[in-house]
Amino acid sequence: MSCISEEKIRKIAGQFDFTGELVSWSPCGSGHINGTWLLRYRIGNMGSIKVILQKINLEIFQNPDELMENISGVTEHLKKKIIENDGDPEREVLNLIPTKEGKNYLQDADGECWRAYIFITDAVSYDLVEKPEDFYESAVAFGRFQEMLADYPAETLHETIKGFHDTKKRFQTLKKAVECDSFRRAEKVQDEIDFAMQHEELAGIFGEFLQKGEIPLRVTHNDTKLNNVMIDIFTGKGICVVDLDTVMPGLAMDDFGDAIRFGASTALEDEKDLSKVSCDMGLYEIYVKGFLESCGDKLTPKEIELLPMGAKVMTYECGIRFLTDYLEGDHYFKTDWEGQNLDRCRTQFKLLSDMEKKWDIMQEIVNRYKPE
Repeated sequence: MSCISEEKIRKIAGQFDFTGELVSWSPCGSGHINGTWLLRYRIGNMGSIKVILQKINLEIFQNPDELMENISGVTEHLKKKIIENDGDPEREVLNLIPTKEGKNYLQDADGECWRAYIFITDAVSYDLVEKPEDFYESAVAFGRFQEMLADYPAETLHETIKGFHDTKKRFQTLKKAVECDSFRRAEKVQDEIDFAMQHEELAGIFGEFLQKGEIPLRVTHNDTKLNNVMIDIFTGKGICVVDLDTVMPGLAMDDFGDAIRFGASTALEDEKDLSKVSCDMGLYEIYVKGFLESCGDKLTPKEIELLPMGAKVMTYECGIRFLTDYLEGDHYFKTDWEGQNLDRCRTQFKLLSDMEKKWDIMQEIVNRYKPE
């Protein structure tokens, strides 16, 4: 990402509706999908402003028109809500900067696609939960995201990644990987395969509820990690949800569940010592409280009831994805050592087992904070 030339940056930046003189640029952020740069512009005697320039990863997001249509529609909707609530639309939502032709992204002569955002000042994001307050603020931010988009027609959004949280399809893919056993690894991981098969009911539970009309389709973020919330450096409040590439039609329980799977675990995703892996009920309660405080009245009673199940389903889904990739030769998730995907799978299955032991507590906590 950092090898791009100054000439290229200036040529791309010159086609966006930026103001002032470009004085510096540098790679920005810890994301692994898109290329991101921070640009600084001098505006006469008024000082400088910063903007984000991003190259869209077309290998993953193969239809930039649909991707940017999603982002543009959702951010405009959020902006109207924020203005109605006397908020700050320049800091509480991502603001796309158009090209000089008025488009929401640029396709250059090489076929690469670029977009630009206003830089959110005096805010940071964290890759890991360093203190409970930050996890609570991420819950509030993602809950508010759900609340403000509750009246957005989810069915009008495009699927930027097909079948992203289709757990049933993920399970079928695992079964095929076991049957093919192309890398002769199945025999070594029979315990993990057995665990996955024994929990098959988790793969189809939400799909059945959706098909019966018992739960609604929602606008979901689909990557509800702490590092996708900008936190104000002065107030400590979560002010803006970022990285909207995977905003799609989905289920509220999936967004909740993925946040718990990642943020309430007591160990890293690839921890080898499984005795360190558990679901921290303190962090779980903090997230439930923040999430339901900010979006609870927009969720149906059934959705709220199913929030703990969301944590189990998403943990299971990630576990079977890691197991599938291990069986297929580690072609999807990047690995730094042999067996890393198997380590990842094992942490997810251990986390799921711990959730099962704490199931009554998880349900009781949700009941404690659900709206009257």
